[in-house]
Amino acid sequence: MRKLPSLVLSVSLAWLTLTGCAQFGPAAPAADDGSAIIASGSTAQLGAINAWRDDFRSMHPGARIVYRPNGSGAGLRDFFQGATDFAGSDYVMGTQEQALADGRCGDGAVHLPMVVGPIAVAYNLPSVPELRLSPATMAAVFGRTITTWDAPQIAADNPGAALPHQEIDVLHRSDASGTSHVFTSYLKAAGGWPYPPSTDWPGPGRGVEGSDGMAETIRDSEGSIGYADYVHTSQAGLRTTKVRDGAGEYVALSPESATKSLEDARISDSAAGVTLTPDYTTEQKGAYPLVLITYEIVCARGTSALTRGFLRYTASNAGQSYLSLLGYAPLPQDVVIRVRARLAAMT
Repeated sequence: MRKLPSLVLSVSLAWLTLTGCAQFGPAAPAADDGSAIIASGSTAQLGAINAWRDDFRSMHPGARIVYRPNGSGAGLRDFFQGATDFAGSDYVMGTQEQALADGRCGDGAVHLPMVVGPIAVAYNLPSVPELRLSPATMAAVFGRTITTWDAPQIAADNPGAALPHQEIDVLHRSDASGTSHVFTSYLKAAGGWPYPPSTDWPGPGRGVEGSDGMAETIRDSEGSIGYADYVHTSQAGLRTTKVRDGAGEYVALSPESATKSLEDARISDSAAGVTLTPDYTTEQKGAYPLVLITYEIVCARGTSALTRGFLRYTASNAGQSYLSLLGYAPLPQDVVIRVRARLAAMT
């Protein structure tokens, strides 16, 4: 077992990176001869990537790893164009995107789930220290059919709470975001959201760019509500809602409750890799239903030995063991086993 001090250092560096104190290097160049790993995509997995990078480099001092947190959509475009070795995506690629990825690889691209990140619904309401929301109420808030904090639906979810008569400032991501795709998928499945799931926000509200921008804007805007991965909302010190699950229980967000929700997820192991379909209406006791799964999109063949080694480390016991310290949740063991088998077969 690896000693803890390097992991604790990695945790600290990852948190610093979230606030912009660490350098990621220049804009991604074309993937090179294997002496470096160039990747981009999901902002939600940024803390995990940097902790993994730092610990991996302690074992392989010559390794150069650059990760650009430019969002899932941009990361996939970089990968399609051959500019990166892998992409981080917070959603499973559709048919057209899979075809582009396969075309870039020549022999197929695969999804490798690596990070489970709870999505927090964060709010800024000083007079309300605890807020509970059902999926239907949440969908109505983000759809702007509920516009004030003291609306009857919110009051019904929060009996006895001193809700102010104040307009709700609804925030959403303005950039193409896998977090938006997961959040709108949840609202559609559990809350009757009238819009289709999308990486581009389909509803009303005020747009802000990136996970950092979302967390900072909520922190600075009284009366606001928005969504972001738990890492960013925790780092910003934001209050987050309890979310009602399929059994009618209001569940607080934690790495443990997020992993619990994946017990009912449907696992697919196909030519496109290993993918999970969460059950957003799960009745698992103590399960927080709003979770994001970040995939590393990589070529099944022709990937450099360094990249394969790095991804094998991320899926190892060591790589998964400290994710909860960063605000993530570890992958379920049956999923990890499938991911490791895929990585072992890659050349």
